[in-house]
Amino acid sequence: MSKEKTAQINITVKTDEHNVPEAMNWTATDANIKNKECKAMILSVWDKEDKAALRMDLWTKEMMVDEMKMFFYQTLVTMADNFQKATGEDAIVEDLRDYCVHFADKMKLDQMR
Repeated sequence: MSKEKTAQINITVKTDEHNVPEAMNWTATDANIKNKECKAMILSVWDKEDKAALRMDLWTKEMMVDEMKMFFYQTLVTMADNFQKATGEDAIVEDLRDYCVHFADKMKLDQMR
C-alpha cells in the first residue's frame, strides 16, 4: 500500500505599477525546485464543474521575442507528447508534430541555436 502525499507548486510574480510582470519565481516541492527564476509561464487547468480550460499566461518585461518563439515551440512539442500519452491518438499527434516542424521553420528556430 502506498501512502497518500501532497505536493505544492507555488508561483511568485512581482509586478510594476501597471501590473506587468517584472520577475517570476516558482517552487515545486515534489520536484525539489526552490525559488527558480523564470521569464514566462503558461498555466492551463481543467475546471471540472464548468468543463472548460482556464488559463494564465504571463511573461516578464525582459522576455525576448526569440526566447518567446522557442518557449512556444517547446510548449507545443510537449503538448503533442502529453496528448499522445493521455489519449493514444497517434494520428492527430503526428499532425501536431508536423505543425511543430512547420512552426520551427517559419520562426527560423534552427538559426537560434
